[in-house]
Amino acid sequence: MAEPQTAAPVIRSRGVTKRYRAGLFRRRDALRGVDLEVQRGELLGLAGPNGSGKSTWMRLVAGVEVQSAGELEVLGGSTAETAVRRGIGFLPEDAPFPEELGARACLELLGALSGMKRDEARTRGDALLERVGLAAEAETSLGKFSRGMLRRFGLAQAWLHSPELILLDEPTAGLDAEGHEVLRGLLREAREAGTTVCLSSHIPGDFGAGCDRLAVMLGGEIIRSGAPDELLGEPGRWSVEVEGLEEARVGELTDWLERAGAARAEVRSTGRELSDLYRPPS
Repeated sequence: MAEPQTAAPVIRSRGVTKRYRAGLFRRRDALRGVDLEVQRGELLGLAGPNGSGKSTWMRLVAGVEVQSAGELEVLGGSTAETAVRRGIGFLPEDAPFPEELGARACLELLGALSGMKRDEARTRGDALLERVGLAAEAETSLGKFSRGMLRRFGLAQAWLHSPELILLDEPTAGLDAEGHEVLRGLLREAREAGTTVCLSSHIPGDFGAGCDRLAVMLGGEIIRSGAPDELLGEPGRWSVEVEGLEEARVGELTDWLERAGAARAEVRSTGRELSDLYRPPS
């Protein structure tokens, strides 16, 4: 009997290195042999402090830059291929959108660059502007947008052409309260649609319970990778979150909670902070 074939990963990064010139005779390694695979439909959280290499790796996967060494396969091909790049939605940390264009016109332009027909780009763009709370600003030039509005616009453009892979680099940087709710909703919809998402951040709260896996980057290398509970949990320590229980009963044992009338009891592994993972393994 033939062995069942495993689906190829959406991203396969093998020994990926990126060097930048840091002077006349010096070079700086932003990435040092990154090994990482991302499976179809996975929501990967790429965590690490500022300067750890997260944005550099995202730009390589998006096809904005090319690695200095190593192998990088995205959507089954090379990011040098137009068809591969069109399958990617990318929100950079500092998205350089043309300030003179209105939101609708910019989405139409970006849609055309992604191979969309004009009517399709306008219909989809208008729906997304509504989705991110910017429908009333469709004709407003991007130069007049606040930072929070620009980040919400950036989310709309990342989802515009219904890409197979969405890359979000520090998506909550400058995002307003409404934008946080929009992002959570878009991520839920992406999961339901089977879209692959990579979300990078240095902020622990950005990962929450939505990620299937965390990969921790430090000094241009992946130093840890695993399920959030596996990396952040500490064996033997638990937290219990309860709603609907009188304060006088909170001190009772966990297994008494249902009998005491708790409307909701959630038990999850707890212990380490994400920042603890930013230190090299001892």
